[in-house]
Amino acid sequence: MSFSLSSRRVRVAAASAVATAVVGTGLFAAGAATADHSVPRSDKEIPNLSKVEDKIKAYYGDTVDKAGQHYASPDSSYAKQVASIEKKAKAQLETVVKNSAGKKGAKPAIVLDVDDTTLLTYNYELQQGFHFTPDSQDAYLKSTDMAAVFGMPKLVNWAQSKGITVFYVTGRDEHQRDWSVRNLKNAGYKPVADTAHFFLKNKKTPPAYLSCGATCTTVEYKSGTRKHIESQGYRIVANFGDQFSDLQGGYATHTYKLPNPMYFLP
Repeated sequence: MSFSLSSRRVRVAAASAVATAVVGTGLFAAGAATADHSVPRSDKEIPNLSKVEDKIKAYYGDTVDKAGQHYASPDSSYAKQVASIEKKAKAQLETVVKNSAGKKGAKPAIVLDVDDTTLLTYNYELQQGFHFTPDSQDAYLKSTDMAAVFGMPKLVNWAQSKGITVFYVTGRDEHQRDWSVRNLKNAGYKPVADTAHFFLKNKKTPPAYLSCGATCTTVEYKSGTRKHIESQGYRIVANFGDQFSDLQGGYATHTYKLPNPMYFLP
């Protein structure tokens, strides 16, 4: 199976993400090449891609239905790791709710990425052999709903019920808005993903609050959008993402990194 680099994602070759997700496998030797190391000194520093794919499937608890579609298991190591992160986040948000009761000031809010933070791309990734293309993503999103990341609708809906405003900030393109809104609703997310609470990349007519315009990096786009949200009178008490680039740049008091060994976004 061949793997490639796209303009948006570094695919399964992000070996460091797999090493983090599959703790104790012994798959990678000390000094193994990662997404940050460009020139391995020998083949021993490079993980075998077929074995990496097998590890990813095992981590997600790969389940195949009668139609041959792949899904993650709610009993998987992935699901357990996500549940542990959500437990910590809820405890922190409970403190926010308690401390905010009856007080004036900035309104508490949370920000969530979409792919592999609220919606799980696993089935799409397996369909494409971990080979992302904009066209294949469009075709999938237009016709198919991704499953929710385990436990996230419950956490997000609870936060909204406690008076915390929910915002979605994604690297998906503006033309994918309707498909994404449909999927979030069908996956069980109650906070409405309207234009005031759902931000997608718009390279054709980027918003004025992003000084980098159509050339924003992921960090610039997401941190700039969070800054814009806070300028509207909100205090972002938690920012959730599956990439470090979702979380960098400030404008959030707490950050939560969800696991994702399938690709790397700088």
